[in-house]
Amino acid sequence: MDRLQSMRVFSRVVEQGSFARAAQVMDLSNAVVTRHVADLESHLGTRLLNRTTRKLSLTETGQAYLERVNRILADIDDADAIATAHSKKPAGTLRIYSQLGFGKQRLAELLPPFANANPDVVLDVTLSDRTVDLVEEGYDVGIFIGLQKFDASMISRQLGMAEVLMCASPGYIAQHGMPKAPEDISSHACLNFSNVDLLRNHWPIANDTENINIPIHSRMLSNNSELLRRCAAADMGIVVGPSYSMMDDIQSKRLVRLLADYRLGQMAVMMVYPSRRQLSAKVRSFIDFMNAHFPHPERDPWTGE
Repeated sequence: MDRLQSMRVFSRVVEQGSFARAAQVMDLSNAVVTRHVADLESHLGTRLLNRTTRKLSLTETGQAYLERVNRILADIDDADAIATAHSKKPAGTLRIYSQLGFGKQRLAELLPPFANANPDVVLDVTLSDRTVDLVEEGYDVGIFIGLQKFDASMISRQLGMAEVLMCASPGYIAQHGMPKAPEDISSHACLNFSNVDLLRNHWPIANDTENINIPIHSRMLSNNSELLRRCAAADMGIVVGPSYSMMDDIQSKRLVRLLADYRLGQMAVMMVYPSRRQLSAKVRSFIDFMNAHFPHPERDPWTGE
């Protein structure tokens, strides 16, 4: 008995609700379909289906067995899809969605080497901070920052944990002084997010011994982190933001990290795609590329912390 084929036939009979319809869909004779299910029940020593002249119904054992069989068949199909994807050359249009900050700061660095390695893939990239439905809008892969809720059918992988950093320009520090303790921030001009209510009047900060909500004075509010960062580099005030958007300015000394012994929180960087089954070569290639560039999802890849 070909047990795997018998499992497929059994699953299809239940799906179609009929031996005859299953036989038609699978291009088999009614006798062959009936024999597969009978052989499976004989092998298991139990009845899987209740048969009447009008309909089929699962027995209790049949229901439990069907659930496991469908998972097994899905895993086999997934394994075949992975092997097939790796054997094919990535080609076609790859639609990527990324939240704005990460896209402008990091995808701009990552996409050129990916494109060079996959010359037959056309990249169609959307950067936005609006809520999107990847499946409904036809995206192959999405990059999201922070806490997100995804449908159970979505596959997600954490790429890293971005530290939230506090920074100011050398010019601002020269004019207004270097904050030595969290309480000092309250007397400084702050450049703040207008679309995050929790940060509107206080910035949370912590170390190993204390958690503090610092009252702040917002000199400027914006929903765009790049604008806030550029204004901070132009000596307007203190800014907070994720490490992936701040590290270039810190390394070039346009900004200086403040209160480095304290933590302002973390933001998960997530890669999400609609299904792990039947992935095309272009999607599998991009997922493998991103996984290779973010090998430690529990760490901040930009600060190493």
